[in-house]
Amino acid sequence: MQGGFKPNSGWVILSPLEATIKNKIEAVGTPLKDWDINIYRGILTGLNDAFIIDQKTRDTLIEASPKNDEIIRPILRGREIHKYWIEKNDQYLLFVPWHFPLHNDNTIMGVSTVAEEAFKKDYTAVYEHLLKFRDPLKKRNQAETGIRYEWYALQRFGSNYWPNFYKPKIIYPEITKFINFYLDSEENYFVNNKCFVISGKHLEYLTAFFNSSIFKYCFINNFPELMGGTRELRKIFFDLIPVMPVNDDINESFKNRVNIIQELKEQKISTIKQEKEIDQMLFDLYNLTIEEREVIGFIEI
Repeated sequence: MQGGFKPNSGWVILSPLEATIKNKIEAVGTPLKDWDINIYRGILTGLNDAFIIDQKTRDTLIEASPKNDEIIRPILRGREIHKYWIEKNDQYLLFVPWHFPLHNDNTIMGVSTVAEEAFKKDYTAVYEHLLKFRDPLKKRNQAETGIRYEWYALQRFGSNYWPNFYKPKIIYPEITKFINFYLDSEENYFVNNKCFVISGKHLEYLTAFFNSSIFKYCFINNFPELMGGTRELRKIFFDLIPVMPVNDDINESFKNRVNIIQELKEQKISTIKQEKEIDQMLFDLYNLTIEEREVIGFIEI
């Protein structure tokens, strides 16, 4: 028997064959921190009641001015992200960065009354909606309010990376029991601060790998186990996962299958056959023996 380290939880005892499989997978992998990808946390509003709105409120704001639609984005929470599919909800984010709508002016260092007046003028209905929450909004994070951002702005909006929410990306929950990943190719979802997004190259292949039996078999214990059997998929743990790099052609072969699975999932059609096909593709890619494939099997979680 051999041991494998499990973060925050000591050692996990592996059989010789299990250790061989894990070592084989890791030996040909490159840590994700060295991939051409970026992993970012979702948005922290500071007051969800103010910034998270429903369909009715969204419609009312857009009816008041179509311009308001520019800053209303669909948003997902961790519990709505599943393996290859998402639960559509009635939730939208008012995406209001610091100093909005002058957020691209790098000369603004603190609260800007000029920005507030511009916001009030250009997005009047949204401003008036947020005005109803002004008192609790002003009480957020007293160390920052009045120093770095305006009362009507999000507490943390991803100042250095928010444009990535408008690009193809993998989204996943930080705390999860089932290790779920979804490829957002064109829906431009935002996520809350209980989720992460991955942007960059070969996202289709990575989505397939993260949802695969290989990933769960070899790496589930790389993530700390919390109460209730959930796992914590924070970036510091994810960065160290070694994954075999691929070229554009291989990524393309996974892209077709991932798209098919997500389309079928949306129609509530079983995708076990297609997911097993992806497992076999990865088994082939990693040159696993018949015995090694049988040991891993198909992990349907």
